[in-house]
Amino acid sequence: MAMFHAMVEPVTIAILAKAPVAGAVKSRLIPALGADGAALLAARMLDHVVGIACDAAIGPVVLWTAPDPMDQHFQLLRQKHAIALARQPEGDLGARMHAAVVAAGAPVLVIGADCPALTAEHLGAAAQALRGHDAVVIPAEDGGYVLIGLRKPAPLLFTGMTWSASSVMAETRRQLTALGLTWRELAPLWDVDRPDDIARLRRAGIFDVP
Repeated sequence: MAMFHAMVEPVTIAILAKAPVAGAVKSRLIPALGADGAALLAARMLDHVVGIACDAAIGPVVLWTAPDPMDQHFQLLRQKHAIALARQPEGDLGARMHAAVVAAGAPVLVIGADCPALTAEHLGAAAQALRGHDAVVIPAEDGGYVLIGLRKPAPLLFTGMTWSASSVMAETRRQLTALGLTWRELAPLWDVDRPDDIARLRRAGIFDVP
């Protein structure tokens, strides 16, 4: 059932994700889970985020894949949820996020697959925020963000960032201000990047954790 079917203007959800291949994803979790366990967790987080994106029913869902849309897990998700697949371009995270914004050609929310705390309700609230603002952001507790939404491309938001740093959200605020854009921030959420996050994920009970 569409949760936000009353919304008139579609908002694309662009999900950036790596194929859940052992040894190639969630490297910082490998000491705690092993390569296979980290890959299994990445797969479950990806399944979860695609599911909530589709449940939000606010517009098209595009899974931006790395490295190859033909990866079996991506293809299974496409078949299950009737989502679109696109290959992430070369470049750093900012370049790849900007490409997803440009490709949407309309209001868009860009997310990853690292925030199991994100819900369909969060996505609906973020889409609603774009009706009255140029941008919307959900900060991450670690100083980054787990979602950014834009009504139109703003390349400077994705340029010159140190994406692994705790200063990303603060720098994004400075850039939004410098560009003269209006934005809304929703309540911060937590993501899963480090071994300490695994215990929190288990306590949350969102899905089974390896």
